Amino acid sequence: MAATGERIFVQAIRRYCASHGIALDVRSGGWLLAMSGHGERHFAFGYDIGLNSAIAHRLANDKSAAAEVLTLEGVPCIPHRLFLNPSMGAHVAGPDWQQAMLMLLAQNPQGVVVKPNEGTSGRAVFKVTNRNELDRAVTEVFSSSLGLVIAPYVEIEDEVRVILLDDKPMTVYRKERPQVVGDGLRTLRELASEAGHDRQLRELTAQEVNAVVPNGEHRILNWRHNLDAGARPVLMEDGEVRAICAQLAVEAAAAIGITFASIDVVRVDDAWRVLEVNSGVMMEALAKLHPELVQATYDAALDRVFGGS
Repeated sequence: MAATGERIFVQAIRRYCASHGIALDVRSGGWLLAMSGHGERHFAFGYDIGLNSAIAHRLANDKSAAAEVLTLEGVPCIPHRLFLNPSMGAHVAGPDWQQAMLMLLAQNPQGVVVKPNEGTSGRAVFKVTNRNELDRAVTEVFSSSLGLVIAPYVEIEDEVRVILLDDKPMTVYRKERPQVVGDGLRTLRELASEAGHDRQLRELTAQEVNAVVPNGEHRILNWRHNLDAGARPVLMEDGEVRAICAQLAVEAAAAIGITFASIDVVRVDDAWRVLEVNSGVMMEALAKLHPELVQATYDAALDRVFGGS
């Protein structure tokens, strides 16, 4: 958020409306925006600017459904298995959901990731390697969500976000996780503290954080690539990798039928796959580094909303 407490998304829409003679009515603390101009009224809600169909929006925001659709269309992706909250009744959740979860854990000895079926920013996302961790993660997610998904834990070598508008990549950037470089003298805790990354050590063991990092050796501090978890957006230059990521994102968008979206693709074992599709396009972290690019992206989307090219 900006110093005013207003989201970058709202600020960008304010600027667009001011420069295009469009009246803007901000409601619900900035989560509902009514834009009126040129004889039209359009709404933005949350981070959704209103370009996507209802079914595309719902598919994109449902991790399990999105993965199923991508698989049906032959788009490589990370599978996400859906489990519904047992509080809704056995006829909804099914009688064997716990056994099915344990089976998934047994099939993935490297671990699994448990997270809400809907939601962004990496909140309530857990890496699980044993039954006790699974029970804690499931209890935590089900305490606030009607559904969760379980995905195999994979070693993600790179994660790239592609923001698409009408199959055109508007912005492509890597999510660079916080890391330190060892000097052979200081512990991981000391190096992270000096770099301002103390928060990133919470999920590491005492043995890991108190060990001296060998000289020149890199240590990544967080297994998550989420920007809210400390990752930094780094724009990608034109080249083969950028083109591969953009093309995969275009294929994913076409499969779901979505017009304006941010799509996360990951490199696992040197192969690129889709991780998630997001109907709401959030660029709060990117705006701190590249405000002009973020404004231009929202401007182009709003041009489409108001019938421009």
